[in-house]
Amino acid sequence: MSTESISAWGIVAMYCLLAIPFGVLLWARLSILGQAALSIIRMSVQLLFVGIYLEVVFRLNNPWLNLLWLLVMVAVADGSILKGCGLRLWPLAGPLFVALIVGVAVPLLYFIAFILGHSELLDAQYAIPIGGMILGNCLRADIIGIRSFFLNIRKSEKAYFQRLADGATLAEATRPYLTHALHEAIAPTLATIATTGLVSLPGMMTGVILGGAKPMTAILYQIAIMIAIFTGTSITVLLGIQLCRRIGFTPWGTLNAAIFR
Repeated sequence: MSTESISAWGIVAMYCLLAIPFGVLLWARLSILGQAALSIIRMSVQLLFVGIYLEVVFRLNNPWLNLLWLLVMVAVADGSILKGCGLRLWPLAGPLFVALIVGVAVPLLYFIAFILGHSELLDAQYAIPIGGMILGNCLRADIIGIRSFFLNIRKSEKAYFQRLADGATLAEATRPYLTHALHEAIAPTLATIATTGLVSLPGMMTGVILGGAKPMTAILYQIAIMIAIFTGTSITVLLGIQLCRRIGFTPWGTLNAAIFR
């Protein structure tokens, strides 16, 4: 059994389905109709471009080309996270890039090498889709965690400065904010994990089933990817905040205004 292809008429029908959400927006007189249409167009163009590129990548299956694509994905996520947090690319892009590389590489390589037992660690069939799923979840978690960390310090500067005045080091003074940020960032992932299978059938499992695999095989893949995502988000959020903290503060412990937009 193989996945059914979507015909030209199927593509037309796919876009015709948009009449329902667009109708809702018009009925509610929301001003985001243009934004919604632009988002759909942008998504379609981006995915078509990526699809054409990945056709070439999968056909060549060159480890260096696969690695380059993963690095491009990380770089785009890097910029998206800092933009979502209201922070400047310079000088935080480098530290966050390192955090993302580590957070994606550790669970990705472990997944391919030990869970799948695959010797080619950068095989396009596994490295790109699995790496993309881990990175996508890391992106969301990092935006929540890093923004929460700096925002809460700015909101309660008096309490933060009091800790410094009492003799706390930068690491000690920021520890409560780091703990809170980690909780805020990781909690959505844990909520998703807890309800997977009951509330939703996730993309990984659905994709494997549509590809013709047995449901139990799809379930095992889904359990593995959820654990990999949990591992990746934990690493990237903690490491991202730690590395950004080195640059986000002045030698006197005050927030570095140059990092904010």
